[in-house]
Amino acid sequence: MMIEGFIGLIKELKVRNDALFYFGLFCLLLSVICIVLTKTTATQIHGVNAWFKPFKFAVSLGLYSWTMAWYCHYLSDFNTSPFNWTVIILFGFELLYIIFQASKGQLSHYNSSTPTYSLLYSLMGLVAAVVTLYTAYIGLLFFTQSFPNLPSYYVWSIRLGILIFVVFSFEGGLMGSRMNHSVGAINDNSNMWLIGWSKTVGDLRVSHFIGMHALQLLPLLSFYIFKNTKATIVVSILYGLLAVSTLVQALNGKPLITEKKIEELK
Repeated sequence: MMIEGFIGLIKELKVRNDALFYFGLFCLLLSVICIVLTKTTATQIHGVNAWFKPFKFAVSLGLYSWTMAWYCHYLSDFNTSPFNWTVIILFGFELLYIIFQASKGQLSHYNSSTPTYSLLYSLMGLVAAVVTLYTAYIGLLFFTQSFPNLPSYYVWSIRLGILIFVVFSFEGGLMGSRMNHSVGAINDNSNMWLIGWSKTVGDLRVSHFIGMHALQLLPLLSFYIFKNTKATIVVSILYGLLAVSTLVQALNGKPLITEKKIEELK
């Protein structure tokens, strides 16, 4: 039953927005290639296999594409074509550049070693800002339109999920302005599972990750578990506070979880 439900979900996604469906599929297939390359190549950047970064970005961009393809279907009189091509062209450029740099063992982010790299890094920041602003506009449409055929709790989970996503997507600009995702070191990577968050100093990627994936997590929890508007709003607020607290923790130079705590969990 679970497999049949998943297949049905994929088919529905393709019907809702075939352009973002195929782009998301392309990203997820690239993520599989990247994770295989982490096991077959030894190239490292800041002490971590070079292919972990494109793997993480490919998964994230694939999930974003599929998620927004699903949500935009609910909007009335919304022209998906400009949004689709904005996502495909801009995120496609970003992902391919990250992969290209990984193949050379070079940094894609925080790389200003040459004028060309500095320009391309700035362009990636512009890409993120444009797509985030477009997503914010879609979020505004969810706040201003009515959805009589959808449960209220589900609509609110989408609204608040997009809101938190936008806030913590722009939080990425903090890392860009610092040219560093670590507080207390230079781009520390402790290779924590697949995500690579620091176990020794503050890591701004933690709140960035938590906040951006509110886009998927809050609607899933609301639709399948809470099924209640008040519960959805309360949990969304708590989730947002969690993202804020991890940001404050990172800015204070403290890791989410230390090496000692990890050893205790084993």
